[in-house]
Amino acid sequence: MKKRVKRFKLTTKVDISEIGDRVLLLNLYITQAGILLLGGLFFWFQPRSLSSLFTLEPGLSIAGYGLYLALFAVCLDIVISNYVPAEYTDDGGINNKLFARRPLWHIALICLIVSFSEELLFRGGIQYYLGAYWTALLFTVIHVRYLRHWIPTGLVFLISYGLGLVYEQTGSLWTPILAHFVIDFIMGCLLRYSKEE
Repeated sequence: MKKRVKRFKLTTKVDISEIGDRVLLLNLYITQAGILLLGGLFFWFQPRSLSSLFTLEPGLSIAGYGLYLALFAVCLDIVISNYVPAEYTDDGGINNKLFARRPLWHIALICLIVSFSEELLFRGGIQYYLGAYWTALLFTVIHVRYLRHWIPTGLVFLISYGLGLVYEQTGSLWTPILAHFVIDFIMGCLLRYSKEE
């Protein structure tokens, strides 16, 4: 009896090299569909209209705040990548496996889906109830692969808090969606095309 129990011992550590590309993508898309559904449910119980959430009224400030935050985050990430030893910033290889062999169109599609669904849930749904700080903390915690080291954990929190602030500044969910997309897309392209050199 004891042998059977030991055979089915659960582990929380997953070796990314043992996960196939299809399983990784399926996991990503199922997770994002769940996040999108949760975001819709959070929004459903708010007194705001969909048009107010996705307003274009702030005009160019949507692009200005979004791109400024994205460039700041990407530059900060590049500095950290160049000056901090890899063992302090390792995410377990998930981002590398996700983007390293992906075509450009698929990198863009992944980043679009992730940025839209996560921002709908966190900035459009949860931030309405918890505010920017607590939403950023929750956003950081669900990005569990970064929690191994304090530097990526701090970076994710800082970026998430920034996403919350630019949303509050413009009042349009397009601002954090744009920033999130640009950050993920540039970092995904850097992972993809730096391997070809």
